[in-house]
This record gives sequence, C-alpha cells and structure tokens, in this order.
Amino acid sequence: MRPPHAALWRAFRMTRDVRIVVVSGLSGAGKNSILHALEDLGFEAVDNPPLHLVETLAATEHRLAIGLDARTRDFVAASVLATLDRLRNSTANSATSHQVNSKVNLIFATAESDVLRRRYSETRRRHPLAQDGTVLDGIETERALTRDLLQAADWVIDTSDLPLPRLREMVAQRYGTAGAGSILTLVSFAYPTGVPRDADLVFDARFLRNPHYIADLRPLTGLDPAIRTYIEKDPDYWAYLQHLTDFVSFVLPRFTREGKAYVTIAIGCTGGRHRSVTLIEALAKFLQDAHWHVRIEHRALSETSKATPPRRTGAPNHSRAIGEIQ
Repeated sequence: MRPPHAALWRAFRMTRDVRIVVVSGLSGAGKNSILHALEDLGFEAVDNPPLHLVETLAATEHRLAIGLDARTRDFVAASVLATLDRLRNSTANSATSHQVNSKVNLIFATAESDVLRRRYSETRRRHPLAQDGTVLDGIETERALTRDLLQAADWVIDTSDLPLPRLREMVAQRYGTAGAGSILTLVSFAYPTGVPRDADLVFDARFLRNPHYIADLRPLTGLDPAIRTYIEKDPDYWAYLQHLTDFVSFVLPRFTREGKAYVTIAIGCTGGRHRSVTLIEALAKFLQDAHWHVRIEHRALSETSKATPPRRTGAPNHSRAIGEIQ
C-alpha cells in the first residue's frame, strides 16, 4: 500500500536539521498562526522576547520557534539580522563543540495592504504602529521597518488569499516530522466497559472469529502469534483490515490539513483482549510504515506502549485549528 504521506516525508527529510525558526512579518499577516502551527509540530514557541534574550533562548537542545516583529523591545531590522548571523555562525561551528548542530531559518509573513486593513477592521484591533494615524499608515510604517527582513527571509509567505488550514499544511510540509502534525493513539477496548470517550474513529471487530472459545487460546492475547494466526484465518479478516487501512489513509491527511494535532482510533471486541488487540497491532504497523507517530493503548490488557515517541506533550489547542489567520 502506498504511504499516504510520502510527499510530506520527503519534505521532512529536507528540513529535519532546522532547529531554530524565527518568525517575523507584518502585523496581521499570520505570524501568530505560523507560531501556533510550529508549536503543534513540537517546537517550543516564544513570542516577542526582548531581542537581547534571543541568543540565550536559543541555547537549548529543543526545536525553537521565536516570534519577532515591530512590537519587540529594541526592534531594529539590522539588529535582528545581526542576531540571526550570530546564531548561524554559532551553529555552523558547533561540530567542534558540545552544542547542537542545526540550521536557523527566518520566515516572513506578509499580505496586501487592503487585506491587512480589512483584518484589522474585522477584529477592531488597533495597529501597533498606528497609534496616532490610520491603519494604512501603520501598515506602511511597518513595511519600511521590516523591509530588510523581507529581503533576507528564507521563506516569505503571502497570506493575502491563504486559508488558515492551507497555511498550517504548508508549515507542516516544511518543518513537520513524519506524520506532519498529527499524533495518533490507537486503542483496543472491550465493549462491555464502554467506548473510549476520546475516540475520534471507532471500529467493531466482534464479527471476527473469537479465540475465547478455544481453551488453549483463551489465556493468550492479541500480542501472541497464536492468537494473531487464528484470527487471520477468518475469511473476513484481510478484507476488513484492507478497508480499515484504506479509510484511515483517506481521512488522516484531511484531519492533518484541518490542524487536528491529535487523533484517537479505537477498535473494540467483546473482551478487548484478542480481536481488537490483533487489529490495533496490524493497523499500527501499517501507519508506522507510512511514517506516522503512533501510540498504542490496550485498555483491557492494562498496558500502554509507545510504538513511536510523540513529538510533543500537553493538550492540543483545537481552538486554533479552524479560524482566521492572525
């Protein structure tokens, strides 16, 4: 079966060594949305720190996203570029030190002036550089202040006609690890104890042949080869697994495109020890081969295993998944 994220995996391979991303741009052009997207990809995000602290913040082994714009204390485009040069020089020389060898990228978010003015009108927010003038005055002042950053940027993103889900997808393609933004939890469960409350997709395996009625197999679980062999002999097993993988391959990239950072897929059977466990393990292998990050949870077996490590911890902010660029 063709991995659903082959193109995104290639993009990851090209940018896997980027550890520090500085995000700048025009107010209202999408800097905050880009920072949020990077944060959901596992970056630690810091918005508008004082410029003199940037190099201190960069002294970390974690992937770091830093937002810098005209609101930043001591903001001068030349000073920002000088700071970036020092960071790049320090990481270039890190092969002979104990620092982490990595790249530093600068993203600049821009948009047409009429679009920015409309966004400020819709949100009724004051432009940070238009305290005594019109929104357009503030926009043009900011363009002048940040022109050098625009010219020096590694990636310029014009969000004038860009929907937020597409912006998130673009960021994931460039900086995401495998799976491009979604962490999957696969859960096996027993129907008598209830369907997992956090499940996004639920599938039923109770129609498959049940090892529970074979005395020698009853004590075993779906993690044992004998159980897997027994269930795989069901004439419907392989067709059902094919339908599952086809459906999951179809919907997961669309979940990712909409910014859903966490997805839970549950498969249940009567006891939660045999059929559901076997199918979860088979589905996990398929998704791992397609370069997704997968976490396995067998609830009836009272064990949790991490098939591949997740990129981040903490609850996702789904309120950012669909909305306006900011």
